[in-house]
Amino acid sequence: MFNKKNKFYHILFATIFLLKAVTGHAQITTGQVTGQINTIQSAVPFLTIAPDSRGGGMADIGAATSPDINSQHWNPAKYAFIKGNGGVSISYSPWLRQLVNDINLAYLAGYLRLDDRQTVSMSLRYFSLGNIVFTNIFGNTLRNFNPNEFSLDAGYARAFSEKISSAITFRYIYSNLTGGIDVGGSGTRPGMSFAADVAMYYHTDINFKDKNGTAAFGINISNIGTKISYTKNQEPDFIPTNLRAGGNLGIELDKFNRLSFSVDLNKLLVPTPPVYDSAGTTIIAGMDTKVSVPVGMIHSFYDAPGGFKEEIHEINYAIGLEYWYNNQFAVRGGYFHEHETKGNRKFYTLGLGLKLNVFLLDFSYLIPVYQNNPLAGTLRFTLGFDFESFRKQQNKPITTL
Repeated sequence: MFNKKNKFYHILFATIFLLKAVTGHAQITTGQVTGQINTIQSAVPFLTIAPDSRGGGMADIGAATSPDINSQHWNPAKYAFIKGNGGVSISYSPWLRQLVNDINLAYLAGYLRLDDRQTVSMSLRYFSLGNIVFTNIFGNTLRNFNPNEFSLDAGYARAFSEKISSAITFRYIYSNLTGGIDVGGSGTRPGMSFAADVAMYYHTDINFKDKNGTAAFGINISNIGTKISYTKNQEPDFIPTNLRAGGNLGIELDKFNRLSFSVDLNKLLVPTPPVYDSAGTTIIAGMDTKVSVPVGMIHSFYDAPGGFKEEIHEINYAIGLEYWYNNQFAVRGGYFHEHETKGNRKFYTLGLGLKLNVFLLDFSYLIPVYQNNPLAGTLRFTLGFDFESFRKQQNKPITTL
């Protein structure tokens, strides 16, 4: 058991909070008391956390924004139109610092252009939940353990014309939350899953009177994969299969200034929990969640106990702005909204970006709408390295006086 007399009890609480809440339990409202809240739950919710600072600075947006090194999470099809031959980036975010001080997410992403139409990509996401002390009923320490999860993926993007591209990504997911310790008399094990993303991206040039601009649309169905379990006797849980769709409008104000506006919509393609009778045995509204992954994805569009109205509530949205000066300095902002009965996450974000020759630096900060939010003050840092810029710097002639 866990020693509740030390700080590791709070880490355990944060772990449970993450598994049950990160995808949608940011606040507790009166609706939860009256039984109106019906959030969708899944395993490995760390896969839904925005990993980089650019997307995080625009309230978790990225389906149709301009391609960058971290497109793997948002829409890998964008890599087909990225300007450059390759690059890598690393991002870091302390997580839930309002609860504990040693939970963090690290993200490594990169891409390599094969030719004018084809690009390959990869990413590694590592989520550490801090240190936990396991004790027996007498309070004696049994072991220390650091729960952790990671995903490793590789993608392929191809442009079919000058305006449209698609991509597919394959992912391996590993989640070790207990270190094999017995829980309730049952042995536990790490959870593993295999998944894939399927994405599409479209962009075109447009004109705003005398201004040049671009319009883009993107869609990404991510984490289409096998269920995951942590014990032999446990019913496997769905992983967070997600449908992301978004649009982007960009305008060149002049040769130095560019402004873009983006909107993203998200819906988890995971069955909604049904409503049972007082005995907890018979479903009186909704549908059975013990179905296969493909069936669960289809059911997710019409299985909500509250009907069409509740299905609409399961779609969260985000709006974001990005301003670039001379393609070197960026200012970002955004707003994220999730319905009260589906998690009630509502927050604003701010972000800054800076390009310095071969390096890219990004920073973002989260401001919740409600106080006492465990996501308050979330910071993200990203450092990128562009191969093309590095090559140009290496080939640049040296001038002497």
